[in-house]
Amino acid sequence: MVVEAAAKSGSLITARDALDQGRDVLAVPGHPFDARASGCNMLIRDGATLVRSAKDVIEALTPLAPTQQMLPMDEPATQNSDLRDTSDLHMQILSRLGPSPVAEDQLIRDLKTSAADITPVLLDLELDGQIARQDGRLLARND
Repeated sequence: MVVEAAAKSGSLITARDALDQGRDVLAVPGHPFDARASGCNMLIRDGATLVRSAKDVIEALTPLAPTQQMLPMDEPATQNSDLRDTSDLHMQILSRLGPSPVAEDQLIRDLKTSAADITPVLLDLELDGQIARQDGRLLARND
């Protein structure tokens, strides 16, 4: 959340990088003629969430999706199915990645899956050292 930022401030640079990476950025607006508020006003113009009160912050921090319920321990068939799906997704991701980087958003579109489904698998592959993240949300395969 940016409360005050000049047009060429370090906080504005950081907030713009966050916006470019698809992260949530919140900004408090200021008077249009106040140089200390010009950065926040530009962030709002470029897609940051407008903050007018604490309620706006709470709404931005509230998860968009309902919380997932825990599966009972007596449902191994569903768990095995989830493991197969994850394994298939691992293979699909690795088959689409090579040494030249691919945008994460493009990979999600190519696989026709949701970001919520693919993100944990990407993290597993990254922790295993099979893929590497690069600046700008780019992914490449480690060979």
